[in-house]
Amino acid sequence: MPMLEWNDSLSCHIADIDAQHKSLVDMVNKLHDAMRSGAAESVLFSIIGEMRKYTVEHFDTEEKYMAEYSFQDAAAHKAEHKAFVDKVVEVEEDLKGGKVELSMDILNFLSNWLVTHILDVDVKMGRYLASKGAS
Repeated sequence: MPMLEWNDSLSCHIADIDAQHKSLVDMVNKLHDAMRSGAAESVLFSIIGEMRKYTVEHFDTEEKYMAEYSFQDAAAHKAEHKAFVDKVVEVEEDLKGGKVELSMDILNFLSNWLVTHILDVDVKMGRYLASKGAS
């Protein structure tokens, strides 16, 4: 059973952003499955690295939309993105340095942040973008 399931409540109704969110949900589930199956540390690190890189790409997409459509809350939204990327980089470095082990706490943080950010911030942004003609 997946850790996260995509549903319409997570949709921003902006096709590019929704497709990327679905990919991020899939990555969280991939990491969860790998952890549950006892995958090697190298596999887990690879998935975390993939998530970090994809998250940066995704945030860049959102920020381009915000700039193109003059989204009024862009600065706060970008600040959330930066804080998340900084945290993921910190976790990744701590994992590689042996300071922490990949745990359900870390996975829960990633999944909770993703869902909360989508529901609290991205859906609002999506409504604004749609009102300006984005799809």
